[in-house]
Amino acid sequence: MKDLLKVGQIVNTQGIRGEVRVYLLSDYKERFEELEWVYMDGNIEEKFYIEKVRYKNNLVILKIKGIDDCNTAELYRNKYLTIDRADARILPEDTYLIVDLIGLDVYSVEGELIGKLKNVIQGTANDLYEITSEKNPTKTILIPVVEEFIKKVDIEEGKIIVKLIEGLIE
Repeated sequence: MKDLLKVGQIVNTQGIRGEVRVYLLSDYKERFEELEWVYMDGNIEEKFYIEKVRYKNNLVILKIKGIDDCNTAELYRNKYLTIDRADARILPEDTYLIVDLIGLDVYSVEGELIGKLKNVIQGTANDLYEITSEKNPTKTILIPVVEEFIKKVDIEEGKIIVKLIEGLIE
């Protein structure tokens, strides 16, 4: 199976001409303007060619070739739009794809294993790392993704180093 990245999810139809509303799974809204086609739900056997891109509030409205009415568009509701990893944008330094962060071990600056990164919660002010505690796997630890707390991210070594403050993981 190819290495694929989710870039959006079809959440609804738009109008009667087969357009779909897409919830963006990227911090770059214009992403779809750079794409000629996408896969649907990771099915690499079929490419869906993008004919038109426009925006409505925080959603991307796509017209996909061959989806020409709202009934056909409805069939694709909740499907994920994916691309080959090779087509991913080049990220600025110290910026990572969430998919590459999930599962990394999280250590304190003192070298203690805190847990594994379970999710990245994207917020308006800053993101939060959601970590499953090593000591108590039923416990979730939230650490703000700010320079004060995140000291090092090393994808190759599979770990994140964080500086904890009193009360952060109790």
